[in-house]
Amino acid sequence: MDITVNGQQRTVATTTSLADLLAAMNLNPQRVAVEHNGTILSQADFATTTLGDGDKLEIVSFVGGG
Repeated sequence: MDITVNGQQRTVATTTSLADLLAAMNLNPQRVAVEHNGTILSQADFATTTLGDGDKLEIVSFVGGG
């Protein structure tokens, strides 16, 4: 199925969770904020959120600096 991540099309398996997607993208779930179809999700929701065809995600990574 096809989803959109940060404006780019991506194909994922039908049983892919948000946590699975973050792992596949090598993103640390504790260092990102995710908007799923217009709703900002808590980190607790990452493992239980199953992606669907046509979903739109915006993923923002936190960057530290000094």
